[in-house]
Amino acid sequence: MKQVIETNDAPPAIGPYSQAMRFNGVIMTSGQLPINAETGEMPEDIKAQARQSLENVKAILETAGSSMDRVMKTTVYLKDMNDFSDVNEVYKQYFSLPFPARSCVEVARLPKDARVEIEVIADC
Repeated sequence: MKQVIETNDAPPAIGPYSQAMRFNGVIMTSGQLPINAETGEMPEDIKAQARQSLENVKAILETAGSSMDRVMKTTVYLKDMNDFSDVNEVYKQYFSLPFPARSCVEVARLPKDARVEIEVIADC
């Protein structure tokens, strides 16, 4: 049975989708933009954007009864692959060995012209 995961500690979905879903002990988040849930604002700096996206992921996982150390797979979408090392610097503050499997791709454009969007799959 699938269950919708929602929290006010992360920004609401900006389209017809859920923040996350739980199914058979696995949580799948939607891509999290770097939007501050309290202010609705998005920082401009790539490191601040990566941090906010990961804070949003963290809030969703904690609401679902999981945590960042239970993440198995991440997907990072970057507007510019030149931001790769800056995002990695922030990313390492949220994950430790053994790091989750990860894909990182450059995309032409992200919603709200964000520079990064991050989604995860975790167990609970």
